[in-house]
Amino acid sequence: MTWLLLAGAIVSEVTATLCLRTASRPGAHKGWRVLVGAGYAAAFAFLSLALDAGMPLGVAYGIWAACGVALTAVASRVLFGEPLTRVMALGIGLIAAGVLLIELGAAH
Repeated sequence: MTWLLLAGAIVSEVTATLCLRTASRPGAHKGWRVLVGAGYAAAFAFLSLALDAGMPLGVAYGIWAACGVALTAVASRVLFGEPLTRVMALGIGLIAAGVLLIELGAAH
């Protein structure tokens, strides 16, 4: 259950960040800002619930932040045509390795 809560936090945060990109455009409808606020509020609520369910803070925050960065970079490429260079892809791979190491380290 804690992993589902953490996944909810990640999806909410990435969604809010992508909406922030749209909300910041000139002439954007103010409803986008509401989605941004609701997404970030949901992300922190899910993260808090994951912590309440027993997930260690270092693991939860590390995975939440790392996955958020990686997913936002990929989604920005797909949705907005933003650059995703080889160096950035390498960084995403290093993030994935870091998340794996955090999880393996927490298991001991």
